Amino acid sequence: QVQLVESGGGLVQAGGSLRLSCAASGRAFSTYAMAWFRQAPGKEREFIAAISRSGGTTYYADSVKGRFTISRDNAKNTVYLQMNSLRTEDTAVYYCAASALFVYVNPGGYGYWGQGAQVTVSS
Repeated sequence: QVQLVESGGGLVQAGGSLRLSCAASGRAFSTYAMAWFRQAPGKEREFIAAISRSGGTTYYADSVKGRFTISRDNAKNTVYLQMNSLRTEDTAVYYCAASALFVYVNPGGYGYWGQGAQVTVSS
């Protein structure tokens, strides 16, 4: 098992930047593919980005490609989401997730979730 705790959310103006962190504890972090999802009020949970176990391969939703960067530090058991050029439509609760198998864009592929971090982008 792995436990996930997000941090780094907050309020930022449009055009600004934030970096989310997700610290993992428990079973070997490097054995999990990791992902970030977000969920805005009244909407379904949305895939944002994912990264392979080694960090060598990354995947992004079209809505964030070129603005967000996912990375991981297996020595620190942490995955990051650097968010630049934020827009009001990026406002949501952001969740990190872990998969013991593969990278998925479907949230059902992930067995472990953090509690979420609120990101609010003001105009």
